[in-house]
Amino acid sequence: MQVKDMTFKMGQEFKIRIRPKDDCNSFAINIGHDSENIAMHFNPRFDCGGDTNTIVYNSLSGGCWGDELREGNFPFKRGEECKFHINFNDEQFYIKLPDGSMINFPNRLGDVKYKYFDVSGEARIVGIKIA
Repeated sequence: MQVKDMTFKMGQEFKIRIRPKDDCNSFAINIGHDSENIAMHFNPRFDCGGDTNTIVYNSLSGGCWGDELREGNFPFKRGEECKFHINFNDEQFYIKLPDGSMINFPNRLGDVKYKYFDVSGEARIVGIKIA
């Protein structure tokens, strides 16, 4: 699913509920300006690309990926709905994972407003809300 012209501004909270499929290997959430300029690539991997139960974070600028960051805390289960919240400022993204733990990821593009949102992979969006 891809959403364009959805304004997500610094100071707002983006809430998302997702249900990974029963046989999900990975899914990804991208927030940015367009498919070539992604400020935050959030990629939980159950079993994908040599990673098991790992969250991979990255950014894409002008079509070029940055350095990947990996998080070993993995509060996702196949087939079970989960929710998490995302906030950001011009320096960081703050992601509250389903278990309540917090992860920070640098806002490498440094902007205070994004209009592109994309979910790909083996998961279904149950709900999204920006407040």
